[in-house]
Amino acid sequence: MTGVALVFTILFSLFKLLVTCLPNDAVKWITKKFELHSELNEPDVSASYNHNLLEGSDKARVVQAFNEAQFLKRQHIFPGNEQLFLQPEHANTPIVINTKKGKKDVKLIVFPYSDHLDVVKQYKKKLFAYSLYSESLQNVFVSNNQAV
Repeated sequence: MTGVALVFTILFSLFKLLVTCLPNDAVKWITKKFELHSELNEPDVSASYNHNLLEGSDKARVVQAFNEAQFLKRQHIFPGNEQLFLQPEHANTPIVINTKKGKKDVKLIVFPYSDHLDVVKQYKKKLFAYSLYSESLQNVFVSNNQAV
């Protein structure tokens, strides 16, 4: 009985040591799997605004501003309320970003407001919503909506 307890203690200690001392690359890989606001790669992205495809410097500026945006909070979507997030009542014209995460397609719908951005992420038939702060995206697209 003492031998079993000793072997179990040694195995548990090794497991604990392995889990608490993971290399940085392993930790980054694990956290990237569960990241809500992930970074976009410009070659993998197609972005459109007001049904017009953004290309060149406009697309690069949108991707860079989106990557540099500050995460504010996650918004919970309850079953049956999906349309409230996909088509809000008082929303400006959204920026639609299509990209890939591995083999799956990801669609990001970004609704700019004067003080924040609302992002709806469609991934694997699921919806996730969160808010961001990006002054450059807010200024450009909110001023365009008010001028139209």
